[in-house]
Amino acid sequence: MFSYTLLHWVTFFSAAILLNLSPGPDIAFILGQTAKHGRRGGFAAMYGVWTGAFGHVVMAAVGLSAILVASALAFTAIKWIGAAYLVYLGLKSLFSRGSVLSPAQIKAAETSRWSIFRQGLIVSALNPKVATFFLAFLPQFVVKGAGPVSAQLFLHGSLIIVVAAFIEPLYVLSGSWLAKALRNNKRLSVWMDRSLGALFIALGIKLATSK
Repeated sequence: MFSYTLLHWVTFFSAAILLNLSPGPDIAFILGQTAKHGRRGGFAAMYGVWTGAFGHVVMAAVGLSAILVASALAFTAIKWIGAAYLVYLGLKSLFSRGSVLSPAQIKAAETSRWSIFRQGLIVSALNPKVATFFLAFLPQFVVKGAGPVSAQLFLHGSLIIVVAAFIEPLYVLSGSWLAKALRNNKRLSVWMDRSLGALFIALGIKLATSK
């Protein structure tokens, strides 16, 4: 079982690396939380995003993603909920005054990593385009006779998250220096909040208008 050629793995991992390097709501959320709350906040966001993505992997493996994609009503409902949540996060940052980046707030944020984790999970889980992607992407690597289809889908979907474990922590580590600068610069912190807010709102609108 799970007998694949070297070419298969080279093709798959090349695609998985490019996928994890491409920007999107998940990466934007991770970088935003890193900038505002430092490494711990960034890692909490990253773990939440991974958990949401893993949920999509499980759904794709058991066929629930097919139901979601086939049902226009279900897809639209989840799409609008996800878009609304992104816009909510955007407005929250857009109208902040940078206080979330003050030393007192940074210290308090260390106790709210669970909240950041939940937000990351929701951002990932409520993005139906992720479900659509997994359903379209993973079957391309199903090999006849290599094992049960559901097991192959689960294996390759899980490996995409494993690849993310080698790439996304670099985003957190490289972005943590920005958090240090923001803590000591109120004007920069306000500008960063405004920029992140506008980015999340734009991503929410893009998700809402996607087909």
